Amino acid sequence: MSAEAEARKGVLFGLGCYLWWGFLPAYFKLLYGVMPTEVVAQRVLWSVALLVMLITVVRRWPHLRAAALNPQAIKILLCSSLLIAANWLIYIWAIGANHVLETSLGYFLNPLVNVVMGVALLKERLTRGQGIAVALAAAGVSVLALGATSGLWISLALALTFATYGLLRKIAPVDSLEGLMIETLLLSPVAALYLWWLSAHGGVAFGSDTRVSVLLALGGIVTATPLLLFAAAARRLRYSTLGLLQYLAPTIQFLLAVLAYGEKLTTAHIVCFVLIWSGLAVFALDGLRRARMPNAVKLAA
Repeated sequence: MSAEAEARKGVLFGLGCYLWWGFLPAYFKLLYGVMPTEVVAQRVLWSVALLVMLITVVRRWPHLRAAALNPQAIKILLCSSLLIAANWLIYIWAIGANHVLETSLGYFLNPLVNVVMGVALLKERLTRGQGIAVALAAAGVSVLALGATSGLWISLALALTFATYGLLRKIAPVDSLEGLMIETLLLSPVAALYLWWLSAHGGVAFGSDTRVSVLLALGGIVTATPLLLFAAAARRLRYSTLGLLQYLAPTIQFLLAVLAYGEKLTTAHIVCFVLIWSGLAVFALDGLRRARMPNAVKLAA
């Protein structure tokens, strides 16, 4: 398949992924009252069950075995599994604690964190537009910090954990399905032990109510589907392109927080979002401008 066709597939995968993630708070709101730690543990185990069926249907067991025997892949996936587990836990707790606004801010920050990580870790050079975008985002975070917003840590933690997760999945020498299977398998012993301990010390929510049990069981589909779409998109698209697509998810989350859940939008929030949106606009325009430049000019920049 041509590079152009692969890129088109990557865009479709990315759109599906970010639309799914945009409306995800609505699902977790339905699990109000269930401990976030149990929700994460249930997500892990139900994801394993779903992925086993998928790998069997598409006959990918030889590929999974090859990936599992690759020491470099396992090292990277061990780190990425810990990052995504931390990201899930913070995100689910934040939704239940009525901090959907802060989760949307975290994912608005994510593409700009990608740029900073590229400079710090990959020794990439900032363009003028990228520098302005990062400076505007930093100013927005500073305004929110000075406004004594207690949820700022949620935004920063989500942005950092997911940006790092995306970078690791991009460089991991393993396909999306096998990579996610290994990640969930690595997390599953801890998840199973935790649920066993929880059952022995107060009980688990699963099995106590039909509605809650069904919702928790659906956690495998809710978890695996967007992550598979994301991993597939990340392997087909430039990281900057993936960053542009992900504005969709936090925009939906922002609208849900303000319009559906009635979360308070403070002056500090408004100033912060305006600065970050301005930074994202500069970042997007800079990316489009550079994409249209001749290769020779790009290399000289």
